[in-house]
Amino acid sequence: MLIYKIFRAPEWAILKAEGATAGAPIDVADGYVHFSTAAQAAETAAKHFAGEEGLVLLALESDALAPDLKWEPSRGGQLFPHLYRELRLTDILWDASLPLVNGAHQFPDLT
Repeated sequence: MLIYKIFRAPEWAILKAEGATAGAPIDVADGYVHFSTAAQAAETAAKHFAGEEGLVLLALESDALAPDLKWEPSRGGQLFPHLYRELRLTDILWDASLPLVNGAHQFPDLT
């Protein structure tokens, strides 16, 4: 199953330059890297990245992250994937920009 991470451009640049990252400031503070499923990604963008330009969507295969990936309840009791190790550039399957159009981030087809 594909899972998704939204990064700001500087966070993505650090991952590309260094090959690994503890994640965004919220990830560092919480002690794990936050991800979303396809069904959760747009809501995550709207809730945590409203109005921000220059976002990048990263796609990863959840099975490849085992056993460091845990599914834990969060927003409204939904299960979200959390990675309990550094995110590595080699974990990324693909990336796509999330342009902001009329105040909403435009996602590629995640189905």
